[in-house]
Amino acid sequence: MHVETERAVLEAIDDKRIVDDLQELVRIPSVDGTAAEVDVQAWCAARLRALGMTVDHWPLELPVDDPEFPGMEVERAEAWGCAGVLGGAGTPGLILNGHVDVVPGTAFDARVEDGVMWGRGTCDMKGGVAAILGAVAAIVAAGIQLRRPLAVHTVIGEEDGGAGAFATLRRGHRGAACLIAEPTAGTVIPANAGSLTFRLEVPGRATHGSTRSRGVNAIEKFTVIQTALQDLERDRNRDPHPLLAHLDLANPLSVGTIAAGDWASTVPDRLLAEGRYGVRLGEGLAVARAAFETAVADACAKDDWLREHPVRVSWPGGEFASGMLPDGDPLLADTVQAVADVRGEAPAVQGAPYGSDLRQYAAAGIPTLQYGPGDVRYAHAADEHVVLADVLHAARVYALLAVRRCG
Repeated sequence: MHVETERAVLEAIDDKRIVDDLQELVRIPSVDGTAAEVDVQAWCAARLRALGMTVDHWPLELPVDDPEFPGMEVERAEAWGCAGVLGGAGTPGLILNGHVDVVPGTAFDARVEDGVMWGRGTCDMKGGVAAILGAVAAIVAAGIQLRRPLAVHTVIGEEDGGAGAFATLRRGHRGAACLIAEPTAGTVIPANAGSLTFRLEVPGRATHGSTRSRGVNAIEKFTVIQTALQDLERDRNRDPHPLLAHLDLANPLSVGTIAAGDWASTVPDRLLAEGRYGVRLGEGLAVARAAFETAVADACAKDDWLREHPVRVSWPGGEFASGMLPDGDPLLADTVQAVADVRGEAPAVQGAPYGSDLRQYAAAGIPTLQYGPGDVRYAHAADEHVVLADVLHAARVYALLAVRRCG
């Protein structure tokens, strides 16, 4: 009977509806912190209700006074959560999760050419959200009665910390397992490294450029710190976790912005640098911060000026801890099998070096992994796009996995 059920749900996948949903989603410019981030959650709530799901669509309380809140990097006057549940009773057997916020961009036209859709959010990750909706729609259209509920969580704020997933879990929306439809380029990802944003304030002493030897150039002193950070990155990548061993840098450390000086002929007395610091799999955020701060302090101690005028380290923005599926959890085997049944070959299983909402579900005790359409190399890019065949394949994988895990 299960073979007939699976055949029925696959036959019920509506490819055109999935593509149409994706175009509608992309054309909502739901950049973090904008009014469209509210609009896209209203769209999702309406779509889930139309599929017959019981929907919780609620306003998030901001600001959040909770020591475990992962932070936000943009201001929000308003934000909404959205969760839908289909069929059965009790705890959902599976959660399908997708974030609907996007980073800033200009292309929201959802242009389709030669089987590819272009535009901000196509890859990261509205393609995955459209595939989730297609899977739920197929289960409904096939008339399948689930023994355990299937849940869908659409969340905001993933790009700047994870406020949406945090609020969804705090509201009590849970499940036996979770699949996040992030772009994985055909790979199943059971683990994410984390990341933190750091800020460095490097002091100098200003003077006229013609008498620069009387001053201390903050830019030159930053090179001392930069060398120490390069050494730190090298040390933290000597023995990567096996799931990240395929990467040239499992735990990257990158300076993204530098600002110094206010006049060409003045020696700058302050440099401000910000960047991204990779958190290793299984490493606590406090431990990661301590390693960074120690490296900066040690570098300052070896420099005559910085010993007396140390660099100030702070940690603005969102906090992305690492997260990992427990060893031996059946969700991995179930997902690999569903992918193999749809695509005809088993997918690779690897970890990823970037943070995501996986760590929040994992921290809540919910076994979680990622599998979704698109390639993360095109996320946030000027040429962001997704191959529509991959979106349609993902919808079939989600439908099979949902039927198998929820009965």
